[in-house]
Amino acid sequence: MMYPLVLDLAADKIPVAVTCRVLGFSKQAFYKWRAQPVTERDWADAHLINPAVDIHHDDPEFGYRFIADELPGRGVTAGRNRVSRLCTQQRLWSAHAKKRGLTRKPGPPVHDDLVERAFGADEVDQLWLTDITEHPTGEGKLYLCAI
Repeated sequence: MMYPLVLDLAADKIPVAVTCRVLGFSKQAFYKWRAQPVTERDWADAHLINPAVDIHHDDPEFGYRFIADELPGRGVTAGRNRVSRLCTQQRLWSAHAKKRGLTRKPGPPVHDDLVERAFGADEVDQLWLTDITEHPTGEGKLYLCAI
């Protein structure tokens, strides 16, 4: 935040108007901040994050959804999006969070490559290959096996 810098420069006899113009914001914004350095939202967030941290330390498996569900029991009301934002800022994650992204590596092969990637056969019933794959559906998993 640049506003404390304006205060320091004003103490060194540099006009507030010049400092605000150079830093790229209005004098009104600076004076509004000076009248109330901590906003109501920051104040409310600070009071909300304390019980959220307590809930998470009681059970580290709780993610933001469970924390949001437990907050009314402690006399605090807040929406899930707000709790999610604050938990992200405080780095409060579930101990069982899913790993996301492209950093996953394939596991080891489940079988030995007996044909050494040579899939052609000279005669019928000389070489058999199989593959199985899993497809999630609305009714559960569907397995497809090709021979």
